[in-house]
Order: sequence, then structure tokens, then C-alpha cells
Amino acid sequence: MKKICVFDVNETLLDLSVLDPEFERVFGNATVRREWFSQFIQSALVATVTNAYRPFGEIGSAALDMIAARHQVDLSDADRRAILGKIVALPAHPEVAENLARLKENGHTLAALTNSTQAVAQHQLENAGIAQYFDKILSADAVKRLKPAKEAYEMAAEAFGIDTKSIRLIAAHAWDIAGALRAGCSAAFIARPGMVLDPLVESPQIVGKDLREVVDVIIAHDR
Repeated sequence: MKKICVFDVNETLLDLSVLDPEFERVFGNATVRREWFSQFIQSALVATVTNAYRPFGEIGSAALDMIAARHQVDLSDADRRAILGKIVALPAHPEVAENLARLKENGHTLAALTNSTQAVAQHQLENAGIAQYFDKILSADAVKRLKPAKEAYEMAAEAFGIDTKSIRLIAAHAWDIAGALRAGCSAAFIARPGMVLDPLVESPQIVGKDLREVVDVIIAHDR
């Protein structure tokens, strides 16, 4: 039986670099976008570990405030809208649509599993032109436990009436890979530029530099 392919969304499928011009304009440095997203994830992890759930979008907005304070930037409401408003309109990475289609053509069931709310996830995937490839679009908001908490992966498995060992989580984040593996899933890592695996975590079964390489291995393995 083929494992269900469950995809992370932001950075894994969708390209956050389109936000760089806004960060360049507001902060004078496009690389602040990476700093913001790292703070975003750190704050989400703190909320999860301390059992103080907040919707992912609220965490992202608070992280932006933290970065503005760190850089001593007076962030206007218009600047905030210009940055955060584009989250729902991120494009897919160039190879994504073609390779999601390849998986479907080879009989795989696909799901998206994101920390974003259900409404945001739906808008993101529709606006990127890839929503049609997914059998289910799932949000960790449903269980009020953000990835990499095991409850998020267990929720994805339950949505298909299977256990976690029948899921393959595909992500570009070491923390997401770690969460999935430790919840009993298998995993595939997309080593997008700047993304590396955590040496303290067991290695995922599949690693590729982009989704095309990962899908090549998945199809060959499942055949």
C-alpha cells in the first residue's frame, strides 16, 4: 500500500521569497524576511511547548512586531498589511505543480498539513494554483497543537482512517521532519537553499534538493 503523501505548505510548496521586496522597503534589508520567519517558528514552538495555543497568523504578526522592535523600525499598519497580506498569495516553487501532478498520476493520495488556519491554507493553495492536487487540506488549528507536536500528525492520519506509519510527511523544515518521525510517520526532506537537517534527529528515508528529486524517489520506491 502506498503511503499517503502529506505536505507542509509554507517554504516547502510555497515561495516566501516574494516577500523580500517588502522587507527590503520596510527594513532596508531583504534578509530580514528570513529572520522574521525564524522568529515566527520560534514563537510558535514556544506556544506549543508551553500549551498556550494561538492561531498561527497571530503568532506571525507578533513575530513581525518583535523583529521591528529589534531593528528599531516603526512599523505602520500599512507596512504590516503589505507584508502579512501577501501570505495568502504566495506562488508555488517552480517545480511543485508538475510533481504534485506526477504523484497523482501514479496513484498517490495527497494531503496538505499546515500550521496556518484552514481558511488561510485553502486560500494559499487555491491562489497558488495547486489546491486541486490535494485530497484533503488539513490545519493543525483543528487540534490546537501546532506542528511539530505529535497531535498534528495524528490528526492527519485520523482524517484518512489510518495510523501515522502509513503517512509520509514531506517538508523543507528539519523541525517538521523531526516531529513527523517521532510521531511514527516516515518522511522526505526537501533541501531547499539554506535548509539542512538536524544531526540530533534520525535521518528521513528520502532527501532531495527539490520536489522533483523527492518525487522521483517516492515513485521508484513505491513501484
